[in-house]
Amino acid sequence: MKKKETKKNNNNPSSRKPRWKLLHQYYSYTGFYTFVGSSLRKAIIPIVIFVAILLGVNEYVINLNEILVTVTKTYSPIGILLVFFASESLLGLIPPELFIAWAGKSTAPVLFLTLLATASYLGGVVSYFMGRAITKIPSVHFYIEEKMAKHIKMIRKWGGFLIIVGALLPIPFAITSVAAGIIKFRFISYLLFGLLRFVRFYAYALVIFEMV
Repeated sequence: MKKKETKKNNNNPSSRKPRWKLLHQYYSYTGFYTFVGSSLRKAIIPIVIFVAILLGVNEYVINLNEILVTVTKTYSPIGILLVFFASESLLGLIPPELFIAWAGKSTAPVLFLTLLATASYLGGVVSYFMGRAITKIPSVHFYIEEKMAKHIKMIRKWGGFLIIVGALLPIPFAITSVAAGIIKFRFISYLLFGLLRFVRFYAYALVIFEMV
């Protein structure tokens, strides 16, 4: 009789943990929070250094506002956006913060900021398909998998949450996107999670626009 009661209690839905608690336990046990914290610490230091250098250069070397205005007047916005798109498609070679600062000095800051965010988002999509294409070239596939072993392992383990982290935090979004493509992460889900890239750009702009 007692065994039956115990079994009945175990099957009782009210005794089960909520899904969010189970997810929290899973991400705790698998080291997701540690990974995010470590990535943040690694990313924040370069950003602080970058901001400090910008402020120092602006104060003691050359007026960055004038440079940004000159760039805005000299170069075509389309050209700048294309350079940024290429950068975001190829492992994020140029810091987005520079382009956000440029947008702040443009004739339509919000418009160009949105275009930058769109270029970054689409660059991530290109990186995703680069990852998919890589899987069809065995020699390149093995080489990239070895070089990006950590990211691939993480995205296999945590899936969409790592894409969210890559979209929001100062972690190269292109690398996360390539890894997502390599493991053939569901494309629709990737597109949805990747939309948080826009949130990152607007959040950064709140700070950078004040600086420039």
